[in-house]
Amino acid sequence: MNRGKIYVICAPSGTGKSTLVNALCKVDSQVQLSISHTTRPIRPGEVDGVNYFFVPVDAFETMIGDNEFLEYAKVYDNYYGTNINTIKNFLATGKDILLEIDWQGAEQVKKLFPDAILIFILPPSLEILSERLHKRNTDSLEVIKKRLDLALEEISHAPNFDYLVINDNFDEALLDLRSIIRAPRNKTTRMLTTIKQTFNF
Repeated sequence: MNRGKIYVICAPSGTGKSTLVNALCKVDSQVQLSISHTTRPIRPGEVDGVNYFFVPVDAFETMIGDNEFLEYAKVYDNYYGTNINTIKNFLATGKDILLEIDWQGAEQVKKLFPDAILIFILPPSLEILSERLHKRNTDSLEVIKKRLDLALEEISHAPNFDYLVINDNFDEALLDLRSIIRAPRNKTTRMLTTIKQTFNF
């Protein structure tokens, strides 16, 4: 059985990354979103073990000490991390897995899994990103400014990624994302076993 591939998807807050990822998982049964651990407070509507594994800071730091994370980072004073055994076990099933993490985590993943494919989702402009953050009505003006400042820092790392997707039109961005993820499945190296079984050579 072929092993699945790791896809890392990064984007500044407010770019529509989570909406795109959720839509992708609904239309592609061969890909699944990895569930990360985090120390941030749970938000209304979120479910532990579905959106994230919500853990206390001391528990997270114990996991760091035990080398249980494929990657982890501290963002907005909260830890986020991906459990390495969860990823390895899932890849063994032959399906692809998505990691919705930041650029720091992406670099860590690429070092351990050089074949991982890194995708960066961009807003059409900083002005539109600012509008989206204000329309969410979830953050104070101070927090929004902090997110916009961080967005510039994050976008500066976009050239290091394998693919860039601009989320201006949602349907087009989703189609771009699907194309990136489906293409490697048709590579000869991944299809060889199927071809040999089908045509008996």
